[in-house]
Amino acid sequence: MKPLETLLKNAARSRFRIVLSEGEDPRAVEAALAAQGDGIARMILVGGEAAIRDELSKQQAPENHGIEIHDPSSSHLLNELGGLYHKLRAHKGVSAEDAQKAAQNPHIFAALLVKSGHADGTVGGAVATTADIVRTAIQVIGTAAGNKLVSSFFLMLFCAKHHPKKGAYIFADSGLVVDPNAEEMAQIAQSSAASFEALTGETARVAMLSFSTHGSAQHEAVSKVVTATEIARDADPNLLIDGELQFDAAFVPDVAEKKAEHSPLKGEANVFIFPNLESGNIAYKIAQRIGGATAIGPVLQGLAKPANDLSRGCSAEDILHMIAVTAAQATAAEAAG
Repeated sequence: MKPLETLLKNAARSRFRIVLSEGEDPRAVEAALAAQGDGIARMILVGGEAAIRDELSKQQAPENHGIEIHDPSSSHLLNELGGLYHKLRAHKGVSAEDAQKAAQNPHIFAALLVKSGHADGTVGGAVATTADIVRTAIQVIGTAAGNKLVSSFFLMLFCAKHHPKKGAYIFADSGLVVDPNAEEMAQIAQSSAASFEALTGETARVAMLSFSTHGSAQHEAVSKVVTATEIARDADPNLLIDGELQFDAAFVPDVAEKKAEHSPLKGEANVFIFPNLESGNIAYKIAQRIGGATAIGPVLQGLAKPANDLSRGCSAEDILHMIAVTAAQATAAEAAG
C-alpha cells in the first residue's frame, strides 16, 4: 500500500473532530465533504453560516452530510470561548470585551474549539498567512509539555515509478524555524522522529544533515550539527540518529558504506534534519518540483494539540491530506496521554 493510502486509511479509523477555520472557501468545503464521506474525520467548518451552506449546496452536499458549522458571530459557544480567550490573554492586557471580539475571528475561534476540547485539531492557511496561523496556534493552543519550540516538517512521499527508493520521509525544518541553534536543532530532530512514527508506524531513522560527513570538513556550521546530534542522542538514547552526514551518506547505502561505514543508519535514513530553513526549504521544493515527490505540509509540531498550516495555493486534495495528517497527530496525542 502506498504511504498516502496508508495515511488516509489510518486516519479513517480515528474519527477525530477536525475544524477548518476557512470554512467558506470552496476548497475547504470540498475537502470537508471528502473527509466526512470517507470517514477520515468528523468535520467542523468555521465561517459565515449562510456562505458555508450556500457553498455546500453548490457542491451538492447530501442533506445528511454531518458536517458541523459554527458562525463565530452567533455560535452558542461564543461566550464560553470568549471567556477562555480572556483567561488565556488577560496577562497581555486583553480585556473581557476585547476577548469576546477576538473570539469571533475564525482562526482564533477554531483554535479555541481545540483548546476547549470541542475539536481535536485545526487546519487553516488556504487564505490566511502562515504567521497568522502559527501565532494563533501558539497563543491559544500553546506548546506541548516539556517543549519550548514549535517547528515544522514536510511529509515527503516518494511513490512514482522513477523513484529509486519508495516510501514516506520527513524533511525538517523546511517551513518555520529560520536558523536553529544546536539545542533547537536537537529538539526538531526529536519532534520529527516522533511525528514520523506517529504518521507511518515505522521506526524513525534520523539523519542530521550537513555539507560534511563524520569530520570530512571543519566549520562552525558543521560543529553545530555535531553538537545537536549529541544533545538529541543524550536526551533519548534509544533514538536512532547520526550526524553530521551529507545527504547521500544518509540516503544511499553504497555511499554510506564508503563515507560513513560505522553509521547506524546504513544509508537508510527516513527523517532528514536540515541545519537551517534555507537548506530545508530549497531541498523539499527540489524534491517536489524536479523529483516528483508529493509534499504535505508545512505540518506543525511541538504544540499541545494539533494545528496545521496550508499553502495559499493549496488544492482541496492538499487540504484533505492535511486533515488526515492532523487526525493522525490527534491519535498520537491521545495515545501519549
